[in-house]
Amino acid sequence: MGLVELGHHTGLSAAMLSKVERGRLFPTLPTLLRIALVFNVGLEHFFTDARHTIAVARKKDRLVFEERFDSKEVVYFFQCLDFGAANRKLNAYYAEFPKVALARVRTHEHDGAEFIYVLSGTLSVVIGEVENALLKEDTIYFDSSIPHSYRAVGNGPCSAVVVTLP
Repeated sequence: MGLVELGHHTGLSAAMLSKVERGRLFPTLPTLLRIALVFNVGLEHFFTDARHTIAVARKKDRLVFEERFDSKEVVYFFQCLDFGAANRKLNAYYAEFPKVALARVRTHEHDGAEFIYVLSGTLSVVIGEVENALLKEDTIYFDSSIPHSYRAVGNGPCSAVVVTLP
């Protein structure tokens, strides 16, 4: 699309758009918003490298969240491993599953798929009515729209990398 045509769609002059394009004028957010609407992109498009997404999530910067599922006991702790990535195509988490007294935890479901790689311990993953006991370095991939749950089994806690795809 040429600058004149973009100007017609945005209400901005071709001369102004040319200055923005050449780096001679720094646009305001409302100006960027007008351009973004024409191309059906968000404002973040102008602040990230559209060709490559690279995000480093340092351990010291990650936050630890807990999931209780209406219980007093924490069922698992998790950290988002890709929180700084723009336009993510997946979500990656580090999860720790403490040994809990509950024999079975509440199930949940979400659109997409899920992949789990067990780092340590033994993890019980119940998908629908089927229980899968995963040992260290075992993996599982499943349709996450099926009700599922996780819990550590055996003598101690468990840790895993969990990847979800929308």
